[in-house]
Amino acid sequence: MDLHLLADNLSNPALLFFFLGILAVQLKSDLEIPANSSKFISLYLLFSIGFKGGQELAHSPFSWEIIWSLILGILLAIWVPLYSFAILRRRFSVANAGAIAASYGSVSAVTFVTAISFLDLEKVTYGGHMVAVMALMEAPSIVVGVLLIALFDKKNGSALSMSKVCRHSLTNGSVLLILGSLLIGFLASDQQAEGIKPFTTDIFKGFLAVFLLDMGISSGSKLSALVKKGWFALVFAIVIPLINGCLAVAITSTFLTNPGDRFLFAILAASASYIAVPAAMRLAAPKANPSLYLPMALAITFPFNITLGMPLYFYLVQTIT
Repeated sequence: MDLHLLADNLSNPALLFFFLGILAVQLKSDLEIPANSSKFISLYLLFSIGFKGGQELAHSPFSWEIIWSLILGILLAIWVPLYSFAILRRRFSVANAGAIAASYGSVSAVTFVTAISFLDLEKVTYGGHMVAVMALMEAPSIVVGVLLIALFDKKNGSALSMSKVCRHSLTNGSVLLILGSLLIGFLASDQQAEGIKPFTTDIFKGFLAVFLLDMGISSGSKLSALVKKGWFALVFAIVIPLINGCLAVAITSTFLTNPGDRFLFAILAASASYIAVPAAMRLAAPKANPSLYLPMALAITFPFNITLGMPLYFYLVQTIT
């Protein structure tokens, strides 16, 4: 792997703020981002990415690449939780295996946002339709996870109706905002988009840095709890995303030509949800242990992807053509 990719990524100010958050936890500092501010920043990031993605999509000619990208995204969101569940059942209960599988089949919007920042740093373009791919990948894995729990644990399975699970997945705030912003960006003219560019573009990296600082604080506080769960959870949280990311690079080499799109596919396949899935599983699988699947995604997979994963996947995209 080209070491300059790793060096550029590790010296990215946004990423360094993430490490600062982890350091603050280890030093037992009282540094924290107010909950309301953190929520606003996360909403802003989703809004900005969705709007800019819609603008890119409006200027992109419709093609079979876009159609196949959407189809592949949905297929990955279904396949990953299925095979992950089969592995997880060797060590965990049905409820925990289903919740973890759903987390790793779904996607992390923050990882996606950080990946876009990485592409900007490397001056690589990407298609606006990838924002739609990200949004479409969030709900299917939640439904699959709940179905697996209901199928393999009929006695203690979820009493929540599948219609409510589907509705919650599709109306989840992050999914609704990203799709809504994508549509608004698609409909807005260039002149209208230019009017809010200072908000959607100019301050984006600053907000991302503050949000990653908050993510560093959250990750650092959950790391110790995960270590107590044993080596299997730690290994799974690194190896499975790595396999998924490399698999996405190989598959997309057959029909995608844009290296930015292929890189984002790898990131989406390798990421794990720690916002949408926990919210859904709290309703659908109350017996699942959030102190297990949440730290796996947030304290292990997320840091791995934004530090070592991104330069590795980008190198593979450049190598495998």
